[in-house]
Amino acid sequence: MTPQLDPRLPASQPSTPIEILLVEDSEPDIILTQEAFAEAGVTNNLHVTRDGVEALEFLRRQGPYRLAPRPDVILLDINMPRMNGLEVLSVIKHDPNLMTIPTIMLTTSAADEDILRSYQAHAASYVVKPIEFDTFYAAIHALGRYMLSIVRSPGPG
Repeated sequence: MTPQLDPRLPASQPSTPIEILLVEDSEPDIILTQEAFAEAGVTNNLHVTRDGVEALEFLRRQGPYRLAPRPDVILLDINMPRMNGLEVLSVIKHDPNLMTIPTIMLTTSAADEDILRSYQAHAASYVVKPIEFDTFYAAIHALGRYMLSIVRSPGPG
């Protein structure tokens, strides 16, 4: 029997906001994600990059991101311009300075090949973004609660 979280119970809040890096090129999905985290009561600093190249600049604190915080978690889309999410995931998980950051694939792709390749590249989780607004909102809400209630992440490095 799998334990169930009671959705009526508030998620425990960390003493400082969670630093989340959302790597997403869809503006509507960015807005929905921001709103769903806020509705879920997830105290966070949501940083957004719109492709894989920009995400790596953020993570490496290069260019305009030289003062960027280290994310506590990365939410990574697969289908993006310039550098796709699977390529970014591979770079992250081969970089000793980044490999311990939990990386959750958050994508519209339900393809078995993408799921398998993501886990082979050490994704922490794979979440398929639902197409319907209410279902997408509920999925992000649940993801926020999951990050607050269950997940424990290592510190830097």
